[in-house]
Amino acid sequence: GVLGSGDFARSLAIRLVCSGFKVVVGSRNPKRKASLFPAAAEVTFQAEAVKKADVIFVAIFREHYSTLCDLADVLAGKILVDVSNNTEINHHKESNAEYLASLFPACTVVKGFNVVSAWTLQSGARDGNKQVLICSNNQEAKRTVAEIAQVMGFTPVDMGCMSSACEIENVPLRLLPDWKIPIFLALGLFLCFFTYNLIRQVIHPYIREQKNKLYKIPIEVVNTTLPCVSYVMLSLVYLPGVLAACSQLYYGTKYRRFPDWLDQWLQHRKQIGLLSFFCAALHAVYSLCLPMRRSHRYLLIETAVKQAVEKKMTIWVEEEVWRMEIYISVGIIALGLLSLLAITSLPSIANSLNWREFSFIQ
Repeated sequence: GVLGSGDFARSLAIRLVCSGFKVVVGSRNPKRKASLFPAAAEVTFQAEAVKKADVIFVAIFREHYSTLCDLADVLAGKILVDVSNNTEINHHKESNAEYLASLFPACTVVKGFNVVSAWTLQSGARDGNKQVLICSNNQEAKRTVAEIAQVMGFTPVDMGCMSSACEIENVPLRLLPDWKIPIFLALGLFLCFFTYNLIRQVIHPYIREQKNKLYKIPIEVVNTTLPCVSYVMLSLVYLPGVLAACSQLYYGTKYRRFPDWLDQWLQHRKQIGLLSFFCAALHAVYSLCLPMRRSHRYLLIETAVKQAVEKKMTIWVEEEVWRMEIYISVGIIALGLLSLLAITSLPSIANSLNWREFSFIQ
């Protein structure tokens, strides 16, 4: 059963029907809402829908939970799956699922499916996050909802008892929780190196020689900054592993807990490494664009004019040619290796490798 007629309720009903379940939808206006749901789903009044189902997805807002109190007698003994979310983190003292359980003590409440979007339900688990976080105080009810999730193509994850519901409801509201520290670190490094290169390449020549080189800021200064950030970020990926090994050798055991700062550092290595690859990839693109600049073309013309005036037949310098060829070749190989590291850090790829294969690539 599905109580509600919004977008999520409609997507949930479509997915359940496609998965082979017999679905009955409870709505306050069944005649008006029937056209929104698949033909295989029965759309009726809420009281009728509750009578015909043993597992009921409550797809309505928390503010409307009280409207179901008239159905308390009919709902007794049934499994209620709370799929709601809040608009803010920890918006209420108790989670929506706990609030629903307090309104209907004769029911078994399970929190689940709130981290799955309506789009994922309609298009299938292959196009979104396959995990469905589930928690409840009743093991049998959790097992029932987990089996439904598996049939629908999702991977149920048992998050424990109902006290975990608040944490589950906060998951969709968090914005890149594991990326904040690495992103701020990358931005800080970028600003430091950018300031240094700006002084070195633009401000210093202007003060000493009165040469206006502001045109270098958008491309050349940024391109000089990116590899510096990439190298430092890459070193920060492997440095905590070395510090952890030194800590284990110092204390003579691998079972002693690392300090909090080192533990947090170790947990953010993957994000730091991917940001390092991002900076390296941008550096490669910026480097390819260097000959396209108008300033570069003017310098080529200026060099050609000087050569003609001085009647030089050639300005070929073998050493400089070889240095540039080797530099570009090694740069391409380095970017390729970093790409390999980045790809194997993705969960879908890393899960297909055993520990020895992953260590070998590292």
